Amino acid sequence: MANASLPPLIEQMLQPEFYPHDVQTPIQLMQTHVSYVLLTGEFAYKVKKPVDFGFLNYATLEKRQHFCEEELRLNQRAAAPLYLETVSIAQQGDRYVLGDAGEIVEYAVKMQQFPQSTLLSHLFEQGDLTEDLLRQLAEAISDFHLQAETNDYIRNFGTVANVRQSIDENYEQTAGFIGGPQTQQQFDETKAYTDQFFATQQSLLQQRMDQGMIRACHGDLHLNNICYWQDQLLLFDCIEFNEPFRLVDVMFDIAYIIMDLTVQGRRDLAAVFLSHYVECTGDWEGLSVLPLYVSRQSYVRAKVTSFLLGDPSIDEATKQAASEKAAKYYTLAWSYVQPQPGRLLVMSGLSGAGKSTVAKELSRQLGAVYLRSDAVRKHLARVSLQSRGDDSLYTAEMSEKTYTRLAALGGMLANQGYTAILDAKFDRVATRQLAIAQAQQYNLPLTIVNCQAPAAVLAQRVRDRQGDIADATVAVLANQQFEPFTVPEKSYVKRVDTTQPLTTQLATIVEA
Repeated sequence: MANASLPPLIEQMLQPEFYPHDVQTPIQLMQTHVSYVLLTGEFAYKVKKPVDFGFLNYATLEKRQHFCEEELRLNQRAAAPLYLETVSIAQQGDRYVLGDAGEIVEYAVKMQQFPQSTLLSHLFEQGDLTEDLLRQLAEAISDFHLQAETNDYIRNFGTVANVRQSIDENYEQTAGFIGGPQTQQQFDETKAYTDQFFATQQSLLQQRMDQGMIRACHGDLHLNNICYWQDQLLLFDCIEFNEPFRLVDVMFDIAYIIMDLTVQGRRDLAAVFLSHYVECTGDWEGLSVLPLYVSRQSYVRAKVTSFLLGDPSIDEATKQAASEKAAKYYTLAWSYVQPQPGRLLVMSGLSGAGKSTVAKELSRQLGAVYLRSDAVRKHLARVSLQSRGDDSLYTAEMSEKTYTRLAALGGMLANQGYTAILDAKFDRVATRQLAIAQAQQYNLPLTIVNCQAPAAVLAQRVRDRQGDIADATVAVLANQQFEPFTVPEKSYVKRVDTTQPLTTQLATIVEA
């Protein structure tokens, strides 16, 4: 955009002498439809445009001041190193100055500038968004969500009427793109799913409200609004201008990340992030509403991209690219609400047998949700995942509760179309029967993956464990005994020798 078309204030903010500190020239300007961002080197200044889109209203100076202060307050929750202060801008004759020495005519959010190369979207494009970093991200977001405010006012945003308002609005605003980037079938079936969901799942949404899962979240938590800077994951640019977009189910928030990874064909990374997030929070039941929100976020991305198609100032090549991008997101929104065949995989074997290694690899290849008994056990006991459990965590009664919940979660998720992997010893006929009963109840395909290794290898692996939530020791291993598979069980069993290469052994399980 040429400088001649910019407001006089922004033109002056592009000049080094405007600032009371050193700047890097030329000062860079980034624009969205609602703000100007001036990059000066060490600091960035964000000025809101005087616009009113209904869902966002920055039309008056008072509103822009209010929302600058709200942006600062809300983003300091998860990105405090980036959000420094709200600054006023005054006018002196035909000049603008930072501060209040004159008539205040504008406000800006002053931020710490960070390299664009630290954005997770950039790391992903470069192939540098690792599984370890995604697990760190899951932990950072789970901490943010667990600390996020909730109360009766906030919970009320989880009602059917409030949740469906923007979803129905999306359909109204995109009917004109049928036959273009989306098909009539996609439109009809995506809408039919959400209509059916809201007609039949009021109790599920009420349960999410009752459990306090509607919180003051981020509201726009995609990979382009997260950076990894100075060894910290910072969640920035949250929604400050519209409460219904921010006071949402925690699953609404993480759906953006699942969308970003899945649309690029990385369901393996999506599974790593999702499995670790729900392990950290214990909110496995929340996966029941996740498809609704992944579809919703994908549809919004498709809709916003589609709006470019009606802009007369945009050239045909750009419109064609926008149409293709929108089509990808319409397809994802549709595919995420199609009935999926669920599947249950049950790991079995003694401590150190390699169950977790095999389970993680299967999760990558199948895009499966991975549930560990150690996490389920500690959530039941309300013990920190990183704390070593005492003897009360491993009584017969506690073990029975753990396996019962683990199997129930696996049955619930697989019945909803997920592939669920249950990682536990399942060394007793009684515990395996819990999983078999779930598979039979829901008519699910079941595979029992029996991991085996020599005793000396088991002991060495247990001895070498570090930084894991599992509490088993060599002494615990010495007292473990595996009850042989019964004749009915053997039809489900696939044996894996974890001292041998896994590729061929796991291929038959993946392809089953």
